[in-house]
Amino acid sequence: MSGFDIFDTIERLRRTGRPFCLATVVRTADVTSAKAGAKAAVTEGGEVLGHLGGGCVQRAVRSAAAEALASGQTRLIRVKPAEKVVTMTDADGVQLYRSGCPSGGTADILIEPYSLPPQLVIFGASPIARAITAHGLLMGYRVAVTGAEATDGARAVAPEDLARLDEGDFVVVASQGQGDLAALRAALASPARHVAMVASRVKAAALTERLAAEGMSADRIARLKSPAGLDLGGIDPHEIAVSVIAEIVRWRNAAGRGEVGEVSGPGA
Repeated sequence: MSGFDIFDTIERLRRTGRPFCLATVVRTADVTSAKAGAKAAVTEGGEVLGHLGGGCVQRAVRSAAAEALASGQTRLIRVKPAEKVVTMTDADGVQLYRSGCPSGGTADILIEPYSLPPQLVIFGASPIARAITAHGLLMGYRVAVTGAEATDGARAVAPEDLARLDEGDFVVVASQGQGDLAALRAALASPARHVAMVASRVKAAALTERLAAEGMSADRIARLKSPAGLDLGGIDPHEIAVSVIAEIVRWRNAAGRGEVGEVSGPGA
């Protein structure tokens, strides 16, 4: 693999925006083609980029990487000769994979999943929108703004770009009277599971009634949480932004635990 550099490969994969795993051989025993310190990237499609050892090791790594990407959890696995495997968990708690390779060696491999943080799309150029943008960047989200200019760390996107969002991304409408209906229409048309609007319940209900009259489905409208944010009693734009980000953190952590995030509709 002439000219191959695992760190260049990792950076290239990060730029694609797709999840992958980094697999590192941390320990070997007996004769094995796997060497401690060897690294490879494993794509979500199961491609192994780098050298970890023989086919038995690569099969185990592909399987473990798929599980790590699904769970989001780092894991340590052990590839061990089949005749030495009695249960699928070793005495020290490490998950075992059987190897049929003739070398007969054992390899411990650390599997670390990598995925980009969720996107946070913010509609509006209001003081509250700018404050949410600032706090979102501090929290490490990939922040995009519509109806506003790009800032350091936040890129500008058009409403039609929201079709490329993932279910786990977040959208906040903070247009504050500037194109509210169009912003909410685009936000609720996106694939994002969680959409919030900085507005009163009365205003949000009036807007969603208009969207329903246009033919938007009840399921899409039901994703809206308005007023956006946890009730912290905030008045200043940055206080409101903190409440909005806090709610997003709660949603994100609930999803990570496999729970359904709390969403209250505009009429709640």
